[in-house]
Amino acid sequence: MIDPMAFGKCSLSLIVCTGVVLGCRGAREGRASQAAANRVDSTPAAPAPAAAATAPATYNARFETSAGTFVVEVHRDWAPLGADRFYELLQSGYYDDARFFRVIPGFMAQFGINGDPHVWALWSVRRLPDDPVHQSNTRGMVSFATAGPNTRTAQVFINYGNNSMLDGQGFAPFGQVVQGLDVVDRLYSGYGEGAPEGRGPDQERIWAEGNAYLKHDFPKLDYVKKATVVAQ
Repeated sequence: MIDPMAFGKCSLSLIVCTGVVLGCRGAREGRASQAAANRVDSTPAAPAPAAAATAPATYNARFETSAGTFVVEVHRDWAPLGADRFYELLQSGYYDDARFFRVIPGFMAQFGINGDPHVWALWSVRRLPDDPVHQSNTRGMVSFATAGPNTRTAQVFINYGNNSMLDGQGFAPFGQVVQGLDVVDRLYSGYGEGAPEGRGPDQERIWAEGNAYLKHDFPKLDYVKKATVVAQ
């Protein structure tokens, strides 16, 4: 397991330090999200987030990506609010064309910032209360990223290893990769940790500039071609 202290200067853990899941920069997310939301007022209207929906007790999410296809099996009883939000996002097509912008070997692969800044701005202010943690963040488990308590929106991460140290920090898995975990392992990780801790993408620039920034500065990133709910 990767030493969580190897990636940041904060004293709690990697997740709290390096921003996604995220932290030292996470406090800026609310301000940046609000600024982005304000910009939407003077731009063409973007599709509104889907209405809140109750997800099935279990469902599968199929992700066709530039690296291949993987399937996430979601269990609503593991984390009901998270499972419902993930279902809404899938039903709206939110994850289509989203980049895997933070891929750390041995730790996790993160995605969920929509390539259109106006769409991201709409979802980024719809923060979810936390779910109790009923499952552990072990290999293949999927959880929402957070910038602190009750801040889940649309970003998620897939655990590469045994990250059970995240359980006590409130990261509640809602699903598990049941097909194609080898595909997840192949996601491009050459850019490493995100800025400013590393040379990878800066989340604030992704929020503001979307895929235009990522395609230009980080062209090797893998991405979601199509994400859909499929029959089990």
